[in-house]
Amino acid sequence: MTTPQSVPTPGTSLAASPRSDSRAETRERLSRATYDLLVIGGGILGTSVAWHASQSGLRVAMVDAGDFAGATSSASSKLVHGGLRYLQTGAVRLVAENHHERRVLAKDVAPHLVNPLTFYLPVYKGGPHGAAKLGAGVFAYSALSAFGDGVGRVISPARAAADNPALRTENLKAVAVYGDHQMNDSRVAVMTVRAAVESGAVVLNHAEVTGLRFSRGQVTGAELRDRLDGSEFGVDARLVLNATGPWVDHLRRMEDKHVTPSIRLSKGAHVVLRRKAPWRAAMATPIDKYRITFALPWEDQLLLGTTDERYEGDPADVRATEADIDQILDEAGHSVRDEHLSRDLITYAFAGLRVLPGGPGGVESAKRETVVSEGRGGMLSVAGGKWTTYRHIGRTVINKLAKLPGGALAEDMEPLSQLPRRVPLPGVASPNAVAHRLLVDREPGSRMDPLTARQLATHYGSLSFDIARLVAEDPSLGERIHPDGPEIWAQVAYARDHEWAETAEDVLRRRTTLTVRGLDTDEVRARVQEMLDRRA
Repeated sequence: MTTPQSVPTPGTSLAASPRSDSRAETRERLSRATYDLLVIGGGILGTSVAWHASQSGLRVAMVDAGDFAGATSSASSKLVHGGLRYLQTGAVRLVAENHHERRVLAKDVAPHLVNPLTFYLPVYKGGPHGAAKLGAGVFAYSALSAFGDGVGRVISPARAAADNPALRTENLKAVAVYGDHQMNDSRVAVMTVRAAVESGAVVLNHAEVTGLRFSRGQVTGAELRDRLDGSEFGVDARLVLNATGPWVDHLRRMEDKHVTPSIRLSKGAHVVLRRKAPWRAAMATPIDKYRITFALPWEDQLLLGTTDERYEGDPADVRATEADIDQILDEAGHSVRDEHLSRDLITYAFAGLRVLPGGPGGVESAKRETVVSEGRGGMLSVAGGKWTTYRHIGRTVINKLAKLPGGALAEDMEPLSQLPRRVPLPGVASPNAVAHRLLVDREPGSRMDPLTARQLATHYGSLSFDIARLVAEDPSLGERIHPDGPEIWAQVAYARDHEWAETAEDVLRRRTTLTVRGLDTDEVRARVQEMLDRRA
């Protein structure tokens, strides 16, 4: 197995690339077998459960009505973090557990996808927290991570402004410093799907559940419709897991029309802007007792957010409104200079839904915990959770499956205690080493832009060499998709053939960063869709 300190020889793959079957072939595979587990929903929870269940030896199928991570799971704040704000509620154990998972992801599971990030927490005159309190907080926070990211401390405004010229220094008293990590959530999701498939899972996106199958009152599968061509088919399974996020109660009502709601939803919106200056640290600015607004250097852009308000509409209609954008820019202005927040710099705005346990009180103070329930027909439903602990949640659900009454699946499962605990995602390697090899070990007469090499290394790891080979075979695939972005056409071909991309949106929004950079023009979309339609 390749370690984060090494990379494979460019002439070989880390693992055989799973080539996507045609949709017709996948539908046939799904409809002809009885699976141990059918996972409905390909977001954070569904992909993690499918991955771990496949590792344990179960025969797993996973479907999603949209694209994998196509909704909430690709609309996060892109953070892998311990949860600094949880300390003020006394959730010390939770923060320690989050830190453990964060560091496992960054060190062992996905060092090619999860990156360290320094945070500045500015303390302004009249703000909700004082410098002494925040200084003690970031020290405790770093202590719970065994000081793996350094010691949380307080620095002077002058030193902080030297690192971040965008920092607003008027009435700034001090700046607390701590460390966390960030990621591209869509890429982590795709790599997790790939890991599940390499472990034996059969997956299909853009496949909507239209009904559940029952046998003697028990849920034994689902009826589905392919949203791309309208084909209808079904899947039989010994157990069905509902991991549909904001739609979890919709599916529960298919099982039992009298079921009461189990969740409530909170909308979180974000804004992406072009950066006017380098950012050496992210900023986390307290807005009130509970809320922090982030200004994050991400994908060579500036990511701002998030909001936190109750949402009661159709989850499919969630979007960032003009009011959301105004609020985000206004709150960012507490610590970011105005010239970095011009609306002319906005490239993209998006919103997602947090799935929270039902209960009283406002959503801003609700616990971010996972809810697992079993319906009258035996369907398990799981909702909530966060990216940082998605691996742990998947293992928790698998352990619950092993303890179901009657041992329905236990006899066919390898106990998780006997499986490796830190299985890496595909492509695991040092991004710096991969980028270097992409630049120096290229075909004679060919060249790769350093920005493209870096983009490939930090989004695919050692799988970048598979993309480089496509360029060696067809140099036209080495051209940039848009002149202002680092991605190349080989990534579209790779997304089509190995990453289950079916639509231009799948490629531009989730397999690449062209949409968040504001580069998904009509011409680009048309050319991407044309390449997708030429599926080999």
